[in-house]
Amino acid sequence: MRLEPIANPSLARTLAPPALALTATVVIASLLAMLAGANPFSVLGLILKGAFGSKFAVLETLNRATPLIFTGLAIAVAFRARLWNIGAEAQLYAGALVVAVLGAGILDWPAILLLPTMAILAMIAGAILLLIPALLKVRLGVDEVVTTLLINFIFLLFVSMLLEGVLKDPMGMGWPKSPRLIPEARLPRIVQGLRLHWGFGLALIAALIVWVISARTTLGYEMRAVGLNRNAAEFAGIPVGRVLIKTALLSGGLAALAGFSEVAGLKGNLTLDLSPGFGYTGIIVAMLALLNPLGVIAAALFVAGIFVGADSMSRAVGVPTYLADIMLATALLLMVVAILLTRFRVIRE
Repeated sequence: MRLEPIANPSLARTLAPPALALTATVVIASLLAMLAGANPFSVLGLILKGAFGSKFAVLETLNRATPLIFTGLAIAVAFRARLWNIGAEAQLYAGALVVAVLGAGILDWPAILLLPTMAILAMIAGAILLLIPALLKVRLGVDEVVTTLLINFIFLLFVSMLLEGVLKDPMGMGWPKSPRLIPEARLPRIVQGLRLHWGFGLALIAALIVWVISARTTLGYEMRAVGLNRNAAEFAGIPVGRVLIKTALLSGGLAALAGFSEVAGLKGNLTLDLSPGFGYTGIIVAMLALLNPLGVIAAALFVAGIFVGADSMSRAVGVPTYLADIMLATALLLMVVAILLTRFRVIRE
């Protein structure tokens, strides 16, 4: 057996394998629910109800999806150009750190000035954090998978040191957390009394902007060309190194916006458990979306719905919430196979 490339895959060929991958994920999750002693239809129904069965559930799902949209976009942008950014977690914390420092009262500005300033500086911090591995890759050929992954651990230890030292809230009763943000540094709520904030709106705008860049600009064309065949792109005159640097700046900035939205919109201060792995989950989101910026929104809602629904389901029937992790891992593995089958056909010899 061998794989034969498909020059122009049809719409059915493009959509059928991912759809089958998601269907297979649901089937596998149902079998695992049965092994846990629960009715699989009941489990899946409770997941849907917990994620979308009420106004509160829907808003919580949108709230959980907000950082996933940002990190999913960051990964999709980088992976499209074959810049393997595994460091979105560190870039998220870089953005969060900027917000925690500037939003605690150092800048006594009105919200209309303070919020954009924090967002821009957070993006710059995240961009710089990915710029370092990108330069090492372009100049010295260092594998960015290793460097970005290691920076995650280094930067989280750095944040931990700050939260136990100069950034520790003196009113925090000894807990390692930063001081609360001033009201002018907080993103307003979309629905008063509930947790959904305008970071979600910012995430939707970011997805639209990234789609425009990817589909309608020279940079987007160059990123796709470099991702498809770096040598051919270089032969055609595309400055590959410069494109990778621009991609890194955009990707790192997007991941940092996740930290901005979580601190300014949801938490109100910085803690070491700010992210339960949004940077890594963004890889799943980007792959489920087939690296499409608009598809990232749907994929983030799907992943967020599984997490939120699994929490509700676990309380109702006693099935461990780890079922959600298994579903996402299975979906990722099957989606990788699905992507392969959209671009290649299996030939028996």
